[in-house]
Amino acid sequence: MNIKPVILWTDALIYILILVAVIFLFWARNKAHLRNAWRQVISRRLVVVALVVLSVYIVIGLLDSVHFQRALPSLPGSDKQYYSTKVESLFDVLISPIGQNYEKTYSAPFALNSFVLETMAEDGGEVTERFYPRLKYAGVGIENSRQRNIDILWRSSKAATYAFLAWAAVVFIFLWLCSLKRKVPLLSLAQRVWRNQTELPLRLFLLAWLVVAVIISVSFNLALEYHIMGTDKVGQDTFYQSLKSIRTGLVIGTLTTLVMLPFAIVLGIMAGYFSKWIDDVIQYIYTTLSSIPGVLLIAASILSLQIFISNHPQTFPTIERQDDMRLLMLCLILGVTSWTSLCRLLRAETLKIREIDYIQAAFALGARHTSIIFRHILPNVMHIVLITLILDFSTLVLAEAVLSYVGIGVAPSTMSWGNMINSARLELAREPVVWWPILAAFSFMFLLVLAANLFADAVRDALDPRSKQLSAMS
Repeated sequence: MNIKPVILWTDALIYILILVAVIFLFWARNKAHLRNAWRQVISRRLVVVALVVLSVYIVIGLLDSVHFQRALPSLPGSDKQYYSTKVESLFDVLISPIGQNYEKTYSAPFALNSFVLETMAEDGGEVTERFYPRLKYAGVGIENSRQRNIDILWRSSKAATYAFLAWAAVVFIFLWLCSLKRKVPLLSLAQRVWRNQTELPLRLFLLAWLVVAVIISVSFNLALEYHIMGTDKVGQDTFYQSLKSIRTGLVIGTLTTLVMLPFAIVLGIMAGYFSKWIDDVIQYIYTTLSSIPGVLLIAASILSLQIFISNHPQTFPTIERQDDMRLLMLCLILGVTSWTSLCRLLRAETLKIREIDYIQAAFALGARHTSIIFRHILPNVMHIVLITLILDFSTLVLAEAVLSYVGIGVAPSTMSWGNMINSARLELAREPVVWWPILAAFSFMFLLVLAANLFADAVRDALDPRSKQLSAMS
């Protein structure tokens, strides 16, 4: 084989998360109330756009989670196959050669020349000229800014046309399959979609994908010839760094919330439902844990992990495995230290719910505790869980930037928005200012957090029993 699959710890957890999501979807298909709730979620216009944006982020993150090592040429007379120490991902292969070519140092977006002056000197040391050197991998064959602008316009138009044709073909196949399933004429179905006469906002959904397809096509087409978001201090493409940071943000946001979820739900509901000494013990646990500064706990854990990695180099043979273990440890520590707030909320809500009449009636009829918890209490607190998880997802994505600034976040060699912002803090003090790295990181992070929050609001309104009661009364 020319490649050897590599499964990192975070990759394995992501695959498990996908499996759990697929199982949940198949299970939810047979639940009428869940189908109606999710139908209510995707019937909102802003949520449709947010789902399209989240889908793009998730696809990039999943492609970047398929890792492998390339095979090296075999030695003469040897049957043993050796592999490169560099771990690549499927996403790297798909967007190659973007991000593979390095310039000398900074360059502005779509620039043809470097951002830093170079000095040409004679043998005697006398300065003869100061100039901005030509970039090696950007705008090859372009001589001036006028030719560059024409070339950008031509490439953008061509890429947008290809994206529109591909989108039109996919939409035609989609509508054709829907017409066969519903046994209606294709033209009639297309007119209903265009006039927005469908139950779900299909027109907005398809138009959102058209915009996304055009943006992706134009961006990647231009990124093959230019550094569309400039380069950093070592000459690496900023657009490539921003894309590679998507996986890091998703891993920290999802895996950390999954770590905190069991602690918060189990202990919070137990404290509120059973009360008495169980409540006292659980309150003592999360109060003690909350009193420990999270930054100190994260710093101690990361330093301990670095010592363990240094003492066991055979366990982590590549830099990617070392960085992945540090990322996983950061997720675990953040999860262990961030479940206390959700636990408090669930405890307070459970204390209130258990006093409701139908819960007391279940007590009187001799229902088991597990039955009351799973049938009555847990469904009525799930809206709190979902809201908190989505808000914590956004907070954790932002917290990674803060931790990287302090120096206890992900490894410096791991591409993340936090590391980009941490590097940009010194670049903002330059004259002239290097503004594009922090703008690129902020834009990608802001788009992800905004889409997640819009989706969270719709899920809360759809699954919150009290919201349903208020809408029914109105």
